[in-house]
Amino acid sequence: MNYQALIEKYYPEDDALRQLLITHSQSVAQFALQIVSLHPELGIDRQFVLEAAMLHDIGIRLCDAPGIHCHGTEPYIRHGRIGAEWLRTEGFPRHARVCERHTGAGITCRQIVERDLPLPHEDFLPETIEEQLICYADKFFSKSHPERQKTAEQAIKSLRKFGEDGVTRFMQWQRMFGEEKEIR
Repeated sequence: MNYQALIEKYYPEDDALRQLLITHSQSVAQFALQIVSLHPELGIDRQFVLEAAMLHDIGIRLCDAPGIHCHGTEPYIRHGRIGAEWLRTEGFPRHARVCERHTGAGITCRQIVERDLPLPHEDFLPETIEEQLICYADKFFSKSHPERQKTAEQAIKSLRKFGEDGVTRFMQWQRMFGEEKEIR
């Protein structure tokens, strides 16, 4: 799979949004691949992690988030679902799952209903080790400040705004993938 061709297809202009997408995705991919190298015992699919990390945020283009150069009309919470729809259309259902399951530390159907989120009423939780790893790695990098890597404490603080379930999942991943201070 050529993830670069998909990025070029959906982001044909070499503009600030494309550059932000690539910068953020490269940071997430690099972080995740360091974890793959640190944990061969987990049997993580390295090539898939690279591809899916580079594509996990492909749906941001249609969202309304001007602070990160997104001038679409969709609520930002839908970016994962939009990307998943695109990747399924392109024939990449496994990559699509990463897109729709990486938001926060995953989103439950209960959260969608209780918060009246514009998403289908189903669970969008990372299930495979690769989905979990990319979701975890993504929490260390913000598109608002792409030049910085968050600490685990900062990532937890960001997740806490959306409830303790996500914090609990993140901390489980932290135990599984190793302390963030090992990964730079």
